[in-house]
Amino acid sequence: MMDSNGFDDDAGRTALTRQSQAYEGLRSLLLSGSIEPGTRLTEADLTRMFSVSRSTMRTVLVRLAQEGYVTSEVNRGVRTRSFSVEEAADILEARETLESALAGKAAERATEEEILGLRRTLEAMEDCKARGDATGYSQGNRRFHQQVKEAAHQQTLARAYDTLLYPLVMRQYRNLSAPHPRAGSLEEHQAILWAIITRNPQAATAAMFHHVSSARQALLLHVRRERTAG
Repeated sequence: MMDSNGFDDDAGRTALTRQSQAYEGLRSLLLSGSIEPGTRLTEADLTRMFSVSRSTMRTVLVRLAQEGYVTSEVNRGVRTRSFSVEEAADILEARETLESALAGKAAERATEEEILGLRRTLEAMEDCKARGDATGYSQGNRRFHQQVKEAAHQQTLARAYDTLLYPLVMRQYRNLSAPHPRAGSLEEHQAILWAIITRNPQAATAAMFHHVSSARQALLLHVRRERTAG
């Protein structure tokens, strides 16, 4: 169908849909941590991967660069983002503030169905820990935090949280030699859930802050030790 200016509306919508799908697909891939920090991304490879034109992929990469997921430099091309220790610390501190606020709101606003979902996720995490299933525990951990965010029903905080590049920071700095889950992690999740169940926003905020702060301190302590050893 043509608009009043003679342009094909359907073709335009299809192009925008493909661009959106390529953006979401590449963004998810970056957040998954499956690509090493500093890896060069070529338009040719990405266009084949997402079945879009080079111009579409170029637009996607510009957007991702503006949002901080990748870097684009003359003569170096587009690369996956890497972070200085100072940048990583700033992002982790911002996560503490935002996620603590979301947990407090979840204690106020979570539905009974959402609380049941959190219970089931935590039960699965407990089972994974007992079986020594670190991968399953990690998946449950991500699901638990996502559920808390959704249960908060606070879109402004959620959008701010979603702009953090926390998964990329963890991909770069995580300590692969450390035992997983981290000691105390399960108990911290239990405290968060109990505060939400009992509708105690102050306790939920404090429990989440303690949990996220403990993870940040463990990560940065590992980085400092590596620097000292180096």
